[in-house]
Amino acid sequence: MELRQLRYFVTVVEEANFTRAAARLHLAQPGLSAQIRQLEKELGQLLLDRSGRTVVPTAVGAAVLPHARAALAAAQRITHTVDEFTGLLRGQVRIGLISGAAEAELDIAQILADFHREHPQIGITLTENTSEIMYTALRRGELDLALISVAGEELHPEIAAAAVLDTTIVAAVAADAAGFPDRVDLATLCSHPLICLPTGTGIRRVLDNACAAKGLVPNVAYEAVAPPVLIRLAAHGLGVAVIPPLAPADAAALGVRTLAIDPPMHGRLLLAWNTDRPLSPATTILLDRMHRALGGWHLPAPDGTTPPQ
Repeated sequence: MELRQLRYFVTVVEEANFTRAAARLHLAQPGLSAQIRQLEKELGQLLLDRSGRTVVPTAVGAAVLPHARAALAAAQRITHTVDEFTGLLRGQVRIGLISGAAEAELDIAQILADFHREHPQIGITLTENTSEIMYTALRRGELDLALISVAGEELHPEIAAAAVLDTTIVAAVAADAAGFPDRVDLATLCSHPLICLPTGTGIRRVLDNACAAKGLVPNVAYEAVAPPVLIRLAAHGLGVAVIPPLAPADAAALGVRTLAIDPPMHGRLLLAWNTDRPLSPATTILLDRMHRALGGWHLPAPDGTTPPQ
């Protein structure tokens, strides 16, 4: 039995599909299937039920699953312990960002630049996607840290988070648009063509939840993944954009005017990480720096000491 076989087994269970698991693991599907069959042969029991449309663990597989995850976590902790003992910082930190996060209150670009100068041997990868996709990746251990937008919903128990920004969502119309007061109620907003972030983003979920609570259906005419694109579309009179707040001077410079939405809709930008998986020393130090940039606290290192600055 090999650790990689356990990782393959866990991934297939999480994806409920050999094809998706193979893509996630960057393996050919026949090779993945062969490794799982070899693991089952060594254990003398089937771990996966392949008879349905989705792959699910058998009773034996369900019993084995938590032990497989614990073994993988233990192996990772061994590597981290050695790194901590030798004072070595190596490896890679995987970070997910929503579009526009680098322009938020947390200056992620400056933090990463400083971190890279001090620890050039640490690789940093950035992924930009919707909050929903990155949240799933964080839970699966495919990301170490993520800046995500949420609509006030409860996070899963294994996900810890620090607030980066609380925002009141606004509407934006072309600067010369007529017939729009400074405040617009939700029903009136929904009667206009809307320019929104796509499904899976935090602001879109806030809008959809608010509309659903009042029995309204938003008339979404255009979608774009970046707030600046939404603003440009609104500036050209294509509809009403639903966006994070803008300063009046910035709005005027971009050719739009912002409107308050009644009742107010709020979104939150969070820095999130998975407490169910061991953080590498490099990730711990980077997370601590992000916390301090938010005016937060120093995170303790795994051995209980304060990480190096």
